[in-house]
Parts: sequence; C-alpha cells; structure tokens
Amino acid sequence: MTMAALRTTAGTWDELIDAEGMPRPAAKALTDLLEGLGLAELQERQDLAELDILALGITFTVYSDGRGIDRAWPFDVIPRIIGASEWRRIERGLKQRLRAINAFIDDVYNDQRVVADGVFPADLLAESVNFRPECRGASPKFGIWAHISGSDLVRDADGTMYVLEDNLRVPSGVSYVLENRAISKRAFADLFAEQSILPVDAYTDELNRMLVSLAPDDIAAPSIAVLTPGIFNSAYFEHSFLAQRIGAHLVEGADLVVGDDDCVYLRTIDGRERVDVIYRRVDDMFLDPEVFNADSMLGVTGLMRAWRAGNVAIANAPGAGVADDKVVYAWVPDFIRYYLDEEPLLPNVPTYRCVYPDERQYVLEHMAELVIKPANESGGYGLLIGDRATRSELDGHAAMIEADPRNWVAQPILSLSTAPTLCDGEVEARHVDLRPFILSGASQYVTAGGLTRVALRRGSLVVNSSQGGGSKDTWIVED
Repeated sequence: MTMAALRTTAGTWDELIDAEGMPRPAAKALTDLLEGLGLAELQERQDLAELDILALGITFTVYSDGRGIDRAWPFDVIPRIIGASEWRRIERGLKQRLRAINAFIDDVYNDQRVVADGVFPADLLAESVNFRPECRGASPKFGIWAHISGSDLVRDADGTMYVLEDNLRVPSGVSYVLENRAISKRAFADLFAEQSILPVDAYTDELNRMLVSLAPDDIAAPSIAVLTPGIFNSAYFEHSFLAQRIGAHLVEGADLVVGDDDCVYLRTIDGRERVDVIYRRVDDMFLDPEVFNADSMLGVTGLMRAWRAGNVAIANAPGAGVADDKVVYAWVPDFIRYYLDEEPLLPNVPTYRCVYPDERQYVLEHMAELVIKPANESGGYGLLIGDRATRSELDGHAAMIEADPRNWVAQPILSLSTAPTLCDGEVEARHVDLRPFILSGASQYVTAGGLTRVALRRGSLVVNSSQGGGSKDTWIVED
C-alpha cells in the first residue's frame, strides 16, 4: 500500500498525512506499517477485529429505523492519531471549559450572578427547556454538577481544533473507547510494543474514584449504583459494562426505594441496602415521579428529596442539562472569561443564535451555507446541512426557525478533517470528529484521546452511530 493510497481528500486536513504527502510525525510508525501491509492483510486485520466485536457482544441500538434492534458496534481498524504535544493543549482547554461550565450551572441554580451582571440573558434562562426550577438552592459536593461530560471536537481544513458541542446530561460512548482500544491492541500489537501510545485503561478507576468522592462525608465505604432505563435503552451495553468495571450495582428504578429517613435503598433478597452514590443514565424528567414526570416508571419516588437532603449523590446532578443546550454553548467563552478570568484555550465554532433578529435574518438568508441545529436534540436528529438539503427541507427548517427561534442555532459548514478508513476493501477518506470524556469532582481527569467517530458514508459529515457512523481507536502518541 503506497503513501498515495493513504492520502485522503484534497482540501481537508488529513489526520495521518500532511499536505506534502508525508506522514505527520506522530503517525510515521503507523503509516510505515500500513505501507508494508497491503490491502489484503489490512482487510484480514479488520475481519479479525469484527469477529472480536461479535464474540464480545459489543453492540448499540438504533431506533430510527423503527426496528430498535441491537447491532454490532461499527469499527474501523485504522486508528486516528494525535500527537501528545497537541493533546496536552487540548486537555488543558477541556479542563478549563468544564470548570467554567460547572461554575455557570452552580451559579444559575443559586445566586444567578451571571444574569445580574448582564453576561447571560435572563430571558434565555427563563426559556431553557433544561433549566430545572426544582434544583434552585441545591449545592452538590465540590460545587460540581456535570461530573461526567463529553465535549465533541472537530478539526477544520486549516488544522484548528474547535469544540462543536458539550454533552452534559447522560453522555455516552466511553465504553466504546475502552473496547476500541482492546481490539486495536490485538490488531496492531507490534506498534504498541514499539512506541509510546498513551493508555485509556485508567478511565474506570478514575470514574470509580470520582464517584466514591461524591458520597456523603460520613460514609467510609460508599455503595454505588448505575441507574439504567433498562435493557431496551440504546446505551444499555455501556451501562452494564461500566457497572461491572467499577464494581457498582446495575439497577433500574424499581430496584430502589427512598425510606422515611430520606435515604436511598436497594431492594435485595436479604433486605434493604443503602445506596450512597447514583451514576444515573436516566434523563431528568424521568428521575423522580414525585417531582418531574408523574407517569415515569424509570425513576425513584423521593430521589430528589434524598439528593437535596445530602443523603445520596447523583452524577450527573439533576439540572446539569441547563448547559447542555446549543444556544447556551455560544456563551461558554464568555463564561470562561467571567468565572475564571482567563481566555478560552479551545475555540467554539462560530454560532448564529436565531433568538436574535439580526442573526436569525442572516441564517434565513444563508441557509444553504450553514448547518442548522435544534438547541436540545442529540444523535444528529433534526440537523440540516444546508448545501446538501433540498429546497423543501430548507423551507421547512426556515418555518421552524420562525416559529421557535429560541430552539435553533446555525454554524458554518466546516470542512471536517478526514482519516484513511477501510471501506468495502479500499482505503478512502472519511470525515471524523472526537469525543473526549472529562471527569470533574475534587479533581479533573480527561481521557487520553476519546471516541473518534467516523462518517462511513462517502462525503457525509454526520458521524453519529445512530445515523450510520462508525468509530476508530484514538492514539495519543508521543511525538
């Protein structure tokens, strides 16, 4: 396989090969190996990786096709590589960002200084669908609300890495980071022996350490539970995977009960056992039918009472989603300046806020040049890429923007970076993004890399697995 075969589309930033056709410094060992392999042997390694995925039962669920069945996790054997020197800058930027975001969340549920000082508009907070008045006055331990977050990063044609969005409610995907690495180690054992690739295995230990630290101070050996909506949830594989890895109980709402003492207990055959920390994978509105959706069968009656009394910690805290909003996202650089008195280390993608008439007018006049996004959807749902949309689709989104401008933002169509990807027996360019995971508690931890998602359809910019995307292992290599 020649270097030319690995080089991807002109006009994009190639993650492995530079504009002169030479391997980027951190990628040289990989490109040297790929050049010597040939397509047949590379495909053999891909086939073995897919057999591993089937044998290990690594799955995800897609609901959009109406079938809701588990599928084998889509994985491309050619890793994405980032040099360690660049990664250290990204890591600092992510930690900075989450410090500011958590300060914002804590502020809006308490003093609301950010509103009083005119940094964030009061009407946007009042109209936020993820602001939970039921959380006003709460003070989670360490002042942290978003304990587990995943910020999506994209690289433009000039090599600049941007934060595309922040996922702060129940972010998923970290189990696939760990499984991708295990598969990649088998596929390229020779390279792991030859060079320094930063490990990702510490994540579950760090997650356990962070969750333990959240327990009430008088609890010496806290009991931890992962609260799942159940086996039909698209991320159930991850819920069970993480519960097993951190030694936590995997529970559904019916397994828990809040006692008269406002403590949470697990129902067991030997009686009730107190639970001190809940890693919840259930959305706010289904957490506690006493406070939120009265018809919820997924939550625990009285859970909010127990949380507010300080008898149980919940990660992520109820209400953290107020900052998981693509409109609020546009203010994160301002939050960094306001709360930390620092300049942002990682830039946002320029964002037009349709709630403002001048920005809305620009969006409506330039829709074919923009990515149009609903403020609170995830998984790529509701997103419209203007230059690939039909006239009917553009008109439909324009009408939705006019009807509810608070719910829409728009961004330029970036030329997302590409990486060589094995598709139908050939190596071709595919667009990628990256979701690192950040843990925040008494201290902070960032995965070494994260989940590289890849658009497996030629030319597509949509990388979500629910929309036909796949994944790659992400190597942070000392350069």
